[in-house]
Amino acid sequence: MTETKSALWIAHVKVTDAEAYGKYAELAGPAIAKHGGAFLARGGRYVQLEGNDRPRNVVARFPSLDAAVACYNSAEYQAALAHAKGASERDLMVVEEA
Repeated sequence: MTETKSALWIAHVKVTDAEAYGKYAELAGPAIAKHGGAFLARGGRYVQLEGNDRPRNVVARFPSLDAAVACYNSAEYQAALAHAKGASERDLMVVEEA
């Protein structure tokens, strides 16, 4: 039997419209939870050591890579994401845990 590895959803964000992005965050949280995601970090203190600095950093753990990707593609998350587009500059990745 193959073990399913959990996965981390990692977002680096620069918010350019706080009101619209707030609506995204309000809707995204329940969509992420519905797919088994749990937040590990949400915009706390950080130190930028390399690469592009984005002041908001979010990490959520999902039960699997597939669950994280399914969340992203879900109708609920896409509805939330519509509020973030044009209201932020974002990089988002999902990485399977070791």
